[in-house]
Amino acid sequence: MVQSINHQRRLWLATLSGGALGLLGCAQPQPGAGPDPALVSALAPTGSLRVGVYPGSPTSLVRDARSGQVAGLAYELGLSLAQKLGVLAKVLEFPRVAEVVEALKLGQVDFTVTNASAARAQWLDFSSHLVELELGLLVPEASSVRSMAEADRPEFRIGVTAGSSSLLSLPQKLKQPRVVPVLSLEQAQQMLSSGTLDAFATNKGILFEMARALPGFRVLTDDWGTEGLAMAIPKGRTAGLAYLNQFAEAVRSDGSLQSMLARSGLRGVKS
Repeated sequence: MVQSINHQRRLWLATLSGGALGLLGCAQPQPGAGPDPALVSALAPTGSLRVGVYPGSPTSLVRDARSGQVAGLAYELGLSLAQKLGVLAKVLEFPRVAEVVEALKLGQVDFTVTNASAARAQWLDFSSHLVELELGLLVPEASSVRSMAEADRPEFRIGVTAGSSSLLSLPQKLKQPRVVPVLSLEQAQQMLSSGTLDAFATNKGILFEMARALPGFRVLTDDWGTEGLAMAIPKGRTAGLAYLNQFAEAVRSDGSLQSMLARSGLRGVKS
């Protein structure tokens, strides 16, 4: 069931208690003895695991336009963690990553997957890294820019998502372009199509997803850095952090992380 709710911002709530939603189906509690109640209380204090996602990123949430199937690392890992904890998963959908992070800071979301930046570590606790992603640029095919060095010029307008880690880190790498904050990936696509932006910068997982929806655009082959994706929980829930790291190690070693990466279509992973 998907219904809209108002809580300082517009959210979409998907309560996974039966039936199928996306690729994992329902996130029903596992029968039998589960984790220590104190652990469950730390990671899911409301009795369900509230999973924060934003659309358009394989690291968070993507929908197949034809089949309607749902994938994405934050989405699938959230459902899997809820199942292991023996609680229901509630998927809260936000327009952009900054709003997911803000909801985590306020304790309105319990879990997501995002860039484990030093700035976010002030407010969030992170698991060990799941994957390293290259940061890149999406440009029109007709653009004369073929490398990051060629993009470092004053007249070049590069969009970044407002509140994202790229907004802070890109000007440290490319000194001259005009950095333009945009409210969502959807708005970025519109601005690229209209020529209001010359390029868009973020991790290549998102850029390749955008390129699929924007014929005539390409992702530059080089990069301007990397970001480490990790599972994130609100600061102060220390009792759950060790378990989160165990969970991270388990999904890496048993192959389930690789399966999730394949389903999400994530590209741009640093080799």
